[in-house]
Amino acid sequence: GRIGVVGIEKLEPNEYPKLEKMYIDIGAKDKAEAETLVSVGDAAGFWRDCVLQGNRVVAKAMDDRIACAVLVQTLKELPTTPNEVYFVFTVQEEVGLRGAITSAYGLEPDVAIAVDVTLTGDTPEARTMAVSLGQGPAIKVKDGGMLAHPGVKQLLIDAAKALGIPYQLEVLMGGTTDAMAMQVSRAGVPAGVISIPTRYVHSPSEMVDASDVQNAVKLLRKVLESPVVLPA
Repeated sequence: GRIGVVGIEKLEPNEYPKLEKMYIDIGAKDKAEAETLVSVGDAAGFWRDCVLQGNRVVAKAMDDRIACAVLVQTLKELPTTPNEVYFVFTVQEEVGLRGAITSAYGLEPDVAIAVDVTLTGDTPEARTMAVSLGQGPAIKVKDGGMLAHPGVKQLLIDAAKALGIPYQLEVLMGGTTDAMAMQVSRAGVPAGVISIPTRYVHSPSEMVDASDVQNAVKLLRKVLESPVVLPA
């Protein structure tokens, strides 16, 4: 890879910089040298260290690497289960839920639980939202693309109460997760979401609380340890 600097020629006052006015300076002296370093279609991403600040973790791409971490740790800790369980690590959620569409169609699940991040309302200029860091994983009620199945939502709530772990109820006015695609797969699938509260989503410095992540693992494991029967 090649390290570069995001630049812009002129920043207009009181305006957000437009993408077409920005570029990445990779230190090339001319076009010929640049073409030896990068090619048309190469992807670029932000580079930064992962930083631990007490119980808070700050890094890029927490959305959705932190959910991958929850799944991996749950797999490590999960004992034998009476359920036929598939852990699916999907791609292209941000550009159309594409991995979830094909995966749900192929697997035909009886119940689907997505693990993803969600916004918080605990910073000075945040939108009003009853989700905060460090108060437990969030169990989705609704988002901009789906209403969580009431039975799956209650299954998660009952599991959290049985464990005695903190949890929050998530109402997200915009955006959605792979659960939207899973919910409408084939003839329909009861679907819900375990969400990791995350500050500064879609920025190079996304922040989560380690206790929320650990409790999300406990919650998912609890659900899978026993036969999954949705509350009436």
